[in-house]
Amino acid sequence: MRVRAFHQAKWDEEVIFELSTPGERGILVPPAEKAVSDAVGDGISAVPEALRRKTPPALPEISQMRVLKHYLRLSQENLGADLNVDIGQGTCTVKYSPKVNDVLAASSKVAELHPLQDESTVQGALEIFHGLDLFLREVSGLDRFSFQPASGSAAILAMVSIIQAWHESRGEGGTRDEIITTIFSHPSDAAAAAVKGYKVITIRQTEDGLPDLEALEKAVSGRTAGVLITNPEDTGIFNPKIDEITALVRRAGGLCGYDQANANGILGVTRAREAGFDMCFFNLHKTFGTPHGCGGPACGALGVTVRLADFLPVPIVDRTADGRYVLHYDLARTIGKVRSFHGVFPAVLKAYAWVMSLGEKGLREVANVAVLNNNYILSKVKKIRGASAPFAPGRHRIEQVRYSWEKLHADTGVTTEDVTLRMADFGFHLWSSHHPFIVPEPFTIEPTESYSKAEIDEYLAALEKIAEEAYTDPAKVKGAPYNSVVHRIDPGWFDDPAQWAITWRAYLKKHGHERIR
Repeated sequence: MRVRAFHQAKWDEEVIFELSTPGERGILVPPAEKAVSDAVGDGISAVPEALRRKTPPALPEISQMRVLKHYLRLSQENLGADLNVDIGQGTCTVKYSPKVNDVLAASSKVAELHPLQDESTVQGALEIFHGLDLFLREVSGLDRFSFQPASGSAAILAMVSIIQAWHESRGEGGTRDEIITTIFSHPSDAAAAAVKGYKVITIRQTEDGLPDLEALEKAVSGRTAGVLITNPEDTGIFNPKIDEITALVRRAGGLCGYDQANANGILGVTRAREAGFDMCFFNLHKTFGTPHGCGGPACGALGVTVRLADFLPVPIVDRTADGRYVLHYDLARTIGKVRSFHGVFPAVLKAYAWVMSLGEKGLREVANVAVLNNNYILSKVKKIRGASAPFAPGRHRIEQVRYSWEKLHADTGVTTEDVTLRMADFGFHLWSSHHPFIVPEPFTIEPTESYSKAEIDEYLAALEKIAEEAYTDPAKVKGAPYNSVVHRIDPGWFDDPAQWAITWRAYLKKHGHERIR
């Protein structure tokens, strides 16, 4: 199998603020006509003085043509599912999103909707929300879904909020102050619990890569508010004792939340209800064919059993007896809102269209192909020099695997980060894992159902080539990348908040430049 030649466009492109030239304009907005000014004033005087800026916002001043060049250059420095084989995104799950659904969502009937429109004018959109709710009830076995959470992490926070509200409603909020999770569940499970004030108990894995059931039994008590767990976990190993875990927690009076962000390998095969869960969520952008969008526009579709339905965030969509669709805000014990409006409708629409196009048999086929692709990769990676798949030797995995370059590193000094940067030279991305690294020198691959055997083989050929380079010329791998815009950075900034700057204003302040007021 050939390794494709690749050389990415590289631009020494400034931040758009640095391209600013005083007086440049992309477009000259004409002054308001006199009739408009007479009717609405100058647009500023009506704003209370205390709310007015003392100086205009420091926006970049730049011509239209230069704006276009700037963003086109940045676009040439990107990789993604539409450009390369992106099976190396690991647990983030970048799969192919059908373009016909993008066209559908780009329709003015969708793009020009406003969340404050009267319900009578958006009956079609509300019908889609309600329809996807019904689909996900079938997929999960649960009784009601909300699409308000804008991401998986927001859905996890909503699950923890429901757990908290449930126990408070029963007079146990003060005593049930512990949330249990596992080391290979998503870090947001522990983070959301901590944000809500819970003590987090993390269960480690045994030699087979599964949560230590004996440790879990010791952890469960009258202080247990609930458990947040993934299955399969990030190792790709399905836990056959998941119903024992949920039964244990529920007998102790806790609630069970299923972090089912990624369901690619189990659609139509297993369901949250039969596994004993009280609630779950799906990331539409990981499983149901909507773009990942670099963390958004996403949707963490949150489902619950009937006994928790009144705790869901509002609004939810109901269908009345006369066939109308309404936004229902009047839930007796709602946790309120987890974001401003109901949900990201284009994402919900794309997921609805994806499910409709596949049907029941198609969804099951998605799972079958995802598992087949994953286990084909597993069989090949284990043969690559220096690579291994820790835990459960000889067993199949579900939708992904967390592999290790531990032996490669011991033999050659090449790290998983070195391999990742060298992969960029071939137009590929390779993800390591969540920090801290539990698996030494990890890398995580998830093919989903999107990729053909030929594409998978091309990706594997690059991995194999880099492994051979590591053994024959390790300096070459450690000096990568050569053909990509990716570059090496000092990893120390991850742990130094003094260096973090998520806005241009913050950057200037922290690095001693002239401040923007």
